[in-house]
Amino acid sequence: MPKVTFNNKNALFFPALKKDVELYFKENNLKKTGNSKLYLKAIILIPSAIILYTSMLVFPMSAAMGITLSALLGFVLASIGFNIMHDACHGSYSSKGWVNDLLGLTLNALGGNAYIWKQKHNIIHHTYTNVDGIDEDIAKSPVMRQSHNQPWVPAHRFQHIYVILVYAISSFAWVFIMDFTKYFTSRIYNTPLQKMSTKDHIVFWMSKLLYMVFYIAIPVSVVGWSAWAMGFAAMHISLGFTLAIVFQLAHVVEETEFVAVGNDDMLIENEWAIHQLKTTADFAPDNKVISWFVGGLNFQVEHHLFPRISHVHYPAIRKIVQAKCEEFGVPYLCMPTMQASIGSHFRFMKELGRSPVSLNAGQIG
Repeated sequence: MPKVTFNNKNALFFPALKKDVELYFKENNLKKTGNSKLYLKAIILIPSAIILYTSMLVFPMSAAMGITLSALLGFVLASIGFNIMHDACHGSYSSKGWVNDLLGLTLNALGGNAYIWKQKHNIIHHTYTNVDGIDEDIAKSPVMRQSHNQPWVPAHRFQHIYVILVYAISSFAWVFIMDFTKYFTSRIYNTPLQKMSTKDHIVFWMSKLLYMVFYIAIPVSVVGWSAWAMGFAAMHISLGFTLAIVFQLAHVVEETEFVAVGNDDMLIENEWAIHQLKTTADFAPDNKVISWFVGGLNFQVEHHLFPRISHVHYPAIRKIVQAKCEEFGVPYLCMPTMQASIGSHFRFMKELGRSPVSLNAGQIG
């Protein structure tokens, strides 16, 4: 794999920004990790998921009610991922490492694997955001074209329509295909997976087994195959779409930039922090309801600049980031509403779906 580096020799922006952010926490005597607002989310979301899961096994209900509660469970599980797992796996939920490790395993309870995700997300995605060829979140495929640098196939003409289905099945593919592919190939896209310890192997297989027990074996034994199948599908459609759309709005929109790496080593001319600003966007920063459910992931600019700071601090940090961006004349991408961001994403997917040949012909004409 080619080596990609950033031109950090004369970096001025991020040291200045970091100094102001550090001063904010010092002057307000705050920890960078979570607080009571974050702990309350865990107290609400985790029991809610357990209650929903148990209710569908214990109480008789119609098919419509079962499907509705299953979809709601999927949404709650996504919110657990956004609010609890995400902070914990970044080491920002608590100042105690064991608490972060424990709550990071909520990802395993959702069917994923925290060890693999930390490397895929924390290391690769956060370092090489929107770098085509390294960042798996925008990996090229015959199904989706997520940057202008990627090859086009005729099916992409309709991707702005069928990506809804792709997003809906994304969590199912993650749990049953993608994790195992990474595990057995020891690779995350084009990057080698760091060697797993014996403990990591045990956790991987035990959590996958427990997922099968709690999400398949027990429900099937209680409600039967058909009811389980409908509920399981509804849960994953809700979970997958919610996870996918929130993460896509951060990077795959009209306003963000992309970089393509080839076979040779590459130096990105911007310092790392400027690259993050050009490839990441906020959305709906003033919508407190959205902010609560998505775990501050509508403040993706702040998160990419300071991934080890809990999301509960991002609204305050945002003001500092905005001011520093204005001072240095660097971009700060933000869409006022979630609807505007969703519109930007689907317009961008439609644009990428157009044939490069027809685009060039139009430009010539």
